[in-house]
Amino acid sequence: MLTAVRTTISLLKLRIGVAIAASALAGMAVTSGTTPTFWQVIGLALAVLGASGAAGAFNHYYERDIDRLMRRTRLRPFATGQLQAGPWWLAGFLALLVASLLLAALSGGTTASVFVFLGAFTYGIIYTVWLKRHSAWNIVVGGLAGSFAVLAGAAAIDPSPQLFPVVLALALFLWTPPHFWSLAAAKGDDYARAGVPMLPIVAPTNVWTLAILAHTVGLAVISLVPIWFGAGLLYGIGAAAGGAIFLWKSVALYLAPTKKAAMANFFASLLQLSLLILGVLLDAAIAL
Repeated sequence: MLTAVRTTISLLKLRIGVAIAASALAGMAVTSGTTPTFWQVIGLALAVLGASGAAGAFNHYYERDIDRLMRRTRLRPFATGQLQAGPWWLAGFLALLVASLLLAALSGGTTASVFVFLGAFTYGIIYTVWLKRHSAWNIVVGGLAGSFAVLAGAAAIDPSPQLFPVVLALALFLWTPPHFWSLAAAKGDDYARAGVPMLPIVAPTNVWTLAILAHTVGLAVISLVPIWFGAGLLYGIGAAAGGAIFLWKSVALYLAPTKKAAMANFFASLLQLSLLILGVLLDAAIAL
């Protein structure tokens, strides 16, 4: 039983999925409009989690060959042979995606469902199939997946664009590349062995460290913009603290580009995103 639970968590990439679902809830929280019901919130969160899981499972399936070459991913269920590849798996992933899109439409409306689909399509097809093995721009474009989750949450409240959720979506877009580039820099041997052209593998050190720093600066600045448009104190604290820590570690990585510094920056990115989303959700909870 425990093995099955662990396999499911790994296969559907539920740790990432929870973060993406939280991003969708953050999009709902910062959008002005009708207050959603409890079941609408739960429905959209589950829809985003399901669609993310379908895309993540397809990623496992499609990348099982290169997953075997990387220490970080070699224990994934398709890579080890614990799960045998076959067309029924693809049918199951598609069924999960369709069910998730229907749930998104019922709980958040058509526009929200479209954004949920775009997030899954971006990660599953554009990133996994088209870009990851072929372009150093892979994770830059792939970063749109998290942004679409924020926009899905916002559309569930108001299909018309609003400033705060758009800024939050932009922040997620800027967050993703330095997060994964830092991991790639720390695990460079893995990516090189698998032939994945992540920026730290194919570009000179001064290029990829500067790219990480530039994205982090942009992220830290754009995260503070909502404060000028009425964002609450807790959001401001989370955005400022998280941005400062991430920026500090990115500067340290730029000055001394070691694997240890890259891993520290990777963890700083996780902390930054957690503080940002937590600030949004706490502000929304206080306002209720």
